[in-house]
Amino acid sequence: MISATGFAQLELWPLALGALALWIAIIERLETRKSVFFAGWLFGVGHFVVGLNWIAKAFTFQAAMPEWLGYIAVILLSLYLAVYPALAALGAWWLGRGRRLIFIFAIAGFWIITEWLRSWVFSGFIWNPLGSILSTDPLLLLASSSRILGTYGLSAILFLLAGLILLVFQRSWKSSGIAICLIGGLALSGLFTHELKLCGPPKTKDCREHQITVVQPNIGQQDKWKAGYEEENLAKLAGLTTRGDNRPRIIFWPEAAIPDYLETGYPQRYYYGRPPEFVREQLAALMKPGDVLVLGALKLEFDEAEGRAIGARNSVFAMDANRELLDRYDKSHLVPYGEYLPMRPILEAVGLSRLAPGDFDFWPGPGPRSLDLGEFGKAGLQICYEIIFSGQVVDRENRPEFIFNPSNDAWFGSWGPPQHLAQARLRAIEEGLPVIRSTPTGISAVITADGYIDASIPMHQSGKIETMLPPAHAPTLFARYGNILPLGFALFLLLSAIAIRSRAR
Repeated sequence: MISATGFAQLELWPLALGALALWIAIIERLETRKSVFFAGWLFGVGHFVVGLNWIAKAFTFQAAMPEWLGYIAVILLSLYLAVYPALAALGAWWLGRGRRLIFIFAIAGFWIITEWLRSWVFSGFIWNPLGSILSTDPLLLLASSSRILGTYGLSAILFLLAGLILLVFQRSWKSSGIAICLIGGLALSGLFTHELKLCGPPKTKDCREHQITVVQPNIGQQDKWKAGYEEENLAKLAGLTTRGDNRPRIIFWPEAAIPDYLETGYPQRYYYGRPPEFVREQLAALMKPGDVLVLGALKLEFDEAEGRAIGARNSVFAMDANRELLDRYDKSHLVPYGEYLPMRPILEAVGLSRLAPGDFDFWPGPGPRSLDLGEFGKAGLQICYEIIFSGQVVDRENRPEFIFNPSNDAWFGSWGPPQHLAQARLRAIEEGLPVIRSTPTGISAVITADGYIDASIPMHQSGKIETMLPPAHAPTLFARYGNILPLGFALFLLLSAIAIRSRAR
């Protein structure tokens, strides 16, 4: 449980390191595979129950389900996720028991592999990878190595640091020196493996081209879909969007910012008296010539033969001041039980429903792609928790100038939003791209390509950020090759452990 205190919002990373060191000391002394697996699993249960406690809050917004079910969901999810630390512990014990340095290298390597597995097995749930503990300002030097090793590689670095604590207490100076050299080399490597994508003369590190406005309306989940609140909610967004000068800008609104449909061609009964022409006219009235509005809205999918909606897509639309839709992105990585209900006939029969409102499931989009924003360039899109999937957020064949991460963190209690922001900061470092976040209730932020927060709006406040879009870096090594690099690092650690063991024998 103590290990989870290293995550945002607590950020008690010294305690987390101490907890990892203690766990390593316990695991390596156990005598049987069964006891090792159980100790690893028990550690994982406590780690995930604390770190994912915010999930219980989401159930309070779904009247069809009792609130207590949220706490059961957190526990059940943690019971499953704990299998991954258990497997990492078992692998490290098998390879390195009896020799601490070997065990440390092995647990670091196996942890990379198990986190990578957690990112895609059963559609994946990689919230709070251990490396996200490093996405805080005092530790960004270490986090910069994610330009090469990605977030899963950062998780291994945390285990190397925890192991170093044990080696120092053991007064194993030679092994400590090896660990220090490896950690120091990884920390420095991230600083010398990137360059700015310069945006024209004068060629300085702070050259910025595009004006942006990021809006946070502070619309709570309880009011977001309430009938009759459409105009009131739009007024909140509008009041934060309008301004006096005429400089062209990109305006960013949150995920599912409006309940209206923007596309024409649906049967009239689906527009509820607010046709898309009228809605677009309202939005265009908030814009100046040359502006582009990027906002979340829903798209419907129809059975053409019957003329009825059979699915929906969680989408982001780009619209210009002439009321024209420029491009659209459909969320690809959907939330099970949130945006779609697996085994729907069975679960509906026992009274369960998905957490997001609606009568049918969302459909996934094709995956990462860049939106064409005309003179403003290309934007990578990741809606809500899609941003947590390291190595899966950018179309490498059509690299954007920045990533926009519209989200609705009003579901996430007090712990979820800062954790979400921390993971977005790592995506910025990994990809060498600034990340823009707009959420209804916070935390909205502008994140530089180095992972620093340029500007932000706290939770549960309305406000806007008016600034210039931070510049991008040239593609990092991780941006070019993705998770093959942390997996290669895992292989290096495991082969090093084997080599040290062989030499010792």
